[in-house]
Amino acid sequence: MRAETQRRKAVAAARAALALTALCVLVLTVDYVVARVRAPGDDARILELQKQVQADASSAPKLAAAHDAMTLARRARKVRSDWISILLIASAAAFIAGSKWVIALDAGNRPPAAAKLVQIEPASPAQTAAPPPPPAKEAGPAEPDLSFVDTIVAREGRSPEAAISILQAIQEHYRYLPDAALARVCEITDIRPAQIAGTSSFYSRFRRSPVGRHIVRVCHGTACHVSGARPVTEELRRQLRIPEGEDTDPERMFTIEEVACLGCCSLAPVLMVDEHTSGNLTPATAYAAIDAVTEKESA
Repeated sequence: MRAETQRRKAVAAARAALALTALCVLVLTVDYVVARVRAPGDDARILELQKQVQADASSAPKLAAAHDAMTLARRARKVRSDWISILLIASAAAFIAGSKWVIALDAGNRPPAAAKLVQIEPASPAQTAAPPPPPAKEAGPAEPDLSFVDTIVAREGRSPEAAISILQAIQEHYRYLPDAALARVCEITDIRPAQIAGTSSFYSRFRRSPVGRHIVRVCHGTACHVSGARPVTEELRRQLRIPEGEDTDPERMFTIEEVACLGCCSLAPVLMVDEHTSGNLTPATAYAAIDAVTEKESA
């Protein structure tokens, strides 16, 4: 085969591989953008169905069907992305091989003088010296010990029916539901991520963020609400410097929870710090009740 014919074929192969590579990148990008655009709508739909289930238990099949549909769509997208990624790698490799073929043919057609001009001089020892090692990265927050998750799964089972009991045990052990622990549950059981997300968001007792060292439960039942539970809560949040939209102070010493009833209506408004109850509170005396408990602990 003549050199010119070989070069034409090499160029055609490289161009075809480049076009396929660009197409794969485009499909993956569009798939990702579509998924990101649809995600808020899917989340809003699940939230609406969860509210319907709370009001009417007969709507539970709709919620389960929505979870299953989302899971199937995500699995299909993942399979599609995996295959397109493999095709992308293959097309990129073909483009590189075709380009090298063209370069080799061009180099063989150069005159001897030009071939010498494009030779690369070997680097000096100083230039080939190994670069200095990169600076060590600062260690991030320690990951939770996941051995407990394996233990609780072995005890409760791996079926989807064990999801609530597994989550309850994880919550009791870690005091919240760490993302790493939930991911481990999905790895070693038949419980799907969608079921984990739905269950942990449906029941208010489950937490997805760490709690403070002390739990402050402020009663917002009818008697406490009428007696001024809201001003008490707002003053506690101000005193403890809890940011807007959060329930735990930056130092993670206190977490404020609004509860339906503490069973002390005659002492309204009431709060409980860990296991210590204080009543007949005002915004001015609420923080003193917390301070008294922490002083006893440090004494």
